[in-house]
Amino acid sequence: MQRLIDDGSGRPLYDRVYRVIADAIERGELGPGDRIPAERALCEQLGVSRVTVRRAFKRLAEDGLVVSGVGRGSFVSPAPAVGEPPNELMSFSEMARAQGFSPSARLLSAESVPATIEEAEEFGIVPGAKVFVLRRLRFLDGVAIAIDVSRVPLSLAPELEEIDFATGSLYRTLDAAGVAPASAEYVVGAVPTTAEDAPLLELPEGAPVLEVSTRTFDASDRLVELGTILYRGDRYRFRSQLTRRGAGLRLASAG
Repeated sequence: MQRLIDDGSGRPLYDRVYRVIADAIERGELGPGDRIPAERALCEQLGVSRVTVRRAFKRLAEDGLVVSGVGRGSFVSPAPAVGEPPNELMSFSEMARAQGFSPSARLLSAESVPATIEEAEEFGIVPGAKVFVLRRLRFLDGVAIAIDVSRVPLSLAPELEEIDFATGSLYRTLDAAGVAPASAEYVVGAVPTTAEDAPLLELPEGAPVLEVSTRTFDASDRLVELGTILYRGDRYRFRSQLTRRGAGLRLASAG
């Protein structure tokens, strides 16, 4: 790694340090599990302060590129990590490609079943109406990341039964049917893995995973999908952008 010079981009130094390390990972110069040079060595090589290096490491860790341990140093993450960008709804594949990963899926099951009373109430359909249930094991760069289950009223997109979802896209199918996903509600929590799911995610039974429950709506606020995704906690990052109410507002003085 060479000393940093002003590249004219106006980016802060820590961002340029981040980019140097991220590029080395992407090029394969630093592989999964490799130790990243110590802070002092990076400061000397790049000509920056320790504070700058620490800020870069913090962002690298937030993005799932490195893992750090007290007294152990920092290492390239052993597996890819993915996470939704703030305030943007994407399919799993769109999200993965946007972050430079190669997504793939193993189809676990795809079938139409009668709607339960709860599903009928959620979707506004009669109990027993057909609901298409799609279950897939998701991969990034060949590494198992998540178990993805989607439920969609079959009446919204009857062609769902004809798609090969080992390669097909649920979102593209809904787009073509005129019920394109436009917004979603997310609820994230930790749950233990079941005996059925644990081997798929290469985890021991009962190991904690992140469960993301979603309710997805089209542009007319019609519920089009109920989803549940189980993510390995070490391979998923959830981000959200928070704004403090009233921040930046000034109170007018009484006249």
